[in-house]
Amino acid sequence: MRDKRIRKLKEDVYRANFELVEKNLVIYSFGNASGIDRESGIVVIKPSGVDYREIAPDNMVLVTLDGEVVESELNPSSDTKTHIELYKAFSDIGGVVHTHSLHATAWAQAKLPLFCLGTTHADYFYGEIPCTDVISDEQIARGYEKETGTLIVDTFKNIDYHTMKGVLVACHGPFTWGDDPQDAVFMSDMLEEIARMNFMSALLNPEAKNIKRTLHDKHYLRKHGENAYYGQKGNA
Repeated sequence: MRDKRIRKLKEDVYRANFELVEKNLVIYSFGNASGIDRESGIVVIKPSGVDYREIAPDNMVLVTLDGEVVESELNPSSDTKTHIELYKAFSDIGGVVHTHSLHATAWAQAKLPLFCLGTTHADYFYGEIPCTDVISDEQIARGYEKETGTLIVDTFKNIDYHTMKGVLVACHGPFTWGDDPQDAVFMSDMLEEIARMNFMSALLNPEAKNIKRTLHDKHYLRKHGENAYYGQKGNA
């Protein structure tokens, strides 16, 4: 049973990584998507530095939550330790994605959060999409990738990761997560689109701020709230 689950997860993670290319969220070997089998504690992630044209389900890399590589001769993504910190802290997520998508990364490099300027944002993210602090020299020296994960987790001390499934890492780029690898890719695509809209909105009106809470609540809760009614039954 475990082998069957892992095989399916490798296929899911492969498809998630390939989808990043299809949606123009990555170029060359940038970025990565991963998934986790919670029962075994095995994380499946893209191999490090391998062009997306060369990846396949069989060369996805398996690692434990302690970072130990399992059944692979390839090195896992250099961001693996960041993914692991998120899986440890956000106990019910099933997928993580990191990209260097153009607009989201521009906001991360500017060290700015994404205000909720409109209802597109409110449909998918409850509140401002936060930007972390800049990682400290001490954190870089301790272990850059692991501490990047810690930085994200610290940013979410007072934010619900269930309703805010994305973050901008200052000077670096976006991370998103979801119920599974495909959901994490979807959130990454939404984050990039919102970042693009915010950039254009800021050009038109540099004073633009968050929409009013009642409108924000209405759009988020009609999709994700206890009494959600958006979409068809069983597929909200």
